Amino acid sequence: MGPKPKVSIVVPIYNMEPYLPRCLDSLLGQSLKELEIIAVDDGSSDASASIALARAESDGRLKVILSTNSGVASARNLGLSYCSGDYIGFADPDDWSDPVMYESMYAEAVENDADIVMCAYVREFGSHSREKTFPLDHKSLLQGEQLQHELTRRLIGPIGAETSSPEHLDAWGTVWNKLYRSSLLQRHGITFTNLGEIGSNEDSLFNVAAFRRADRFLFLDRCYYHYWRANAASITSRYREGLPAKFRRQYALLEAEAAAMPPNVPCREALQNRIAMNVLGLGLNVISQSNPARLRGKIRELKDIITAPTTAEALKAFDSRHSAAVWRLFYAVAGRKLAAPLLLLLYGAELMRTRPKRKERRHGDNPHSASRHRDEPRGTGNDAYELLPPAEKGRHSI
Repeated sequence: MGPKPKVSIVVPIYNMEPYLPRCLDSLLGQSLKELEIIAVDDGSSDASASIALARAESDGRLKVILSTNSGVASARNLGLSYCSGDYIGFADPDDWSDPVMYESMYAEAVENDADIVMCAYVREFGSHSREKTFPLDHKSLLQGEQLQHELTRRLIGPIGAETSSPEHLDAWGTVWNKLYRSSLLQRHGITFTNLGEIGSNEDSLFNVAAFRRADRFLFLDRCYYHYWRANAASITSRYREGLPAKFRRQYALLEAEAAAMPPNVPCREALQNRIAMNVLGLGLNVISQSNPARLRGKIRELKDIITAPTTAEALKAFDSRHSAAVWRLFYAVAGRKLAAPLLLLLYGAELMRTRPKRKERRHGDNPHSASRHRDEPRGTGNDAYELLPPAEKGRHSI
């Protein structure tokens, strides 16, 4: 038996053969040696399990769990049950980490007695890279009521000027650029909700539960994590039947967390804004090429979305003054329940989303695509905004 791990990293795997070696090698090569990696293969049909098992034979810090196909949330939850480190992190199997990521984040967590530590990250598009940064100081410690006001509330939804950048709504909600004190997760039984129940946004739900119960949060403005986005254009390509009902279940879970927040935190407004802004993601699902409905059927589907009481109320209350002109038009049409014009706007948004992007900084990564976990969409309900052509190059702050 070696020393107790300082950090446990959970990696859910499903058919990631082209990328998995890069991910696992970046974790096994970390400068922090007191590390354990829990790789959960969720019934892959390619060589993913063999790749992980081969590396586990030569490095005992890697533990491979073979499971039947149940989805990314179940795989992560299974991995959590095997973690023994003081802090727990997550990595996606097509991403990679800088060698000093976990040593640096763990040291800062211990020094600052933080329940959660978060770093910035780099989005890797295959042809170019863009840093995702956050509007906090280089090193920021938030605690108590400030943490709940500034971050937990923002995970629930944006308010005011935050609504001007819908593409950044869930940038705070990712789990793979954070370390969580293991006792925090275990004490409160914090786990992931299956996407089959909520449609998307399982990371943000997990974070709302964790942040609401945390006392101290530390942010580091250092891009340690590399988020692979080369196959992101396929996020909304597969039609998901029953998505609006799943989103309503997601909203109910967020509402339950919001109800436990301090009464002076504007969580209701934040959640309503999230609901209004999620109309885009739901609409893009409707116009998916794999949706078997004809034009009239798609219009009826859209009508059902924007006339649903919760969504209609959110759209009526939504203040779009901070939004760009194109989104002010989008929200106005949706708020007036004009399904046919909204359909045209959605097709325009889809055209912008899928047109070729400008080339920026190149690197040598393999551009081949791989399946997402059990064909689940990687993005959140507002991820579609982020796929619109960027207005500027390089470092991107929110």
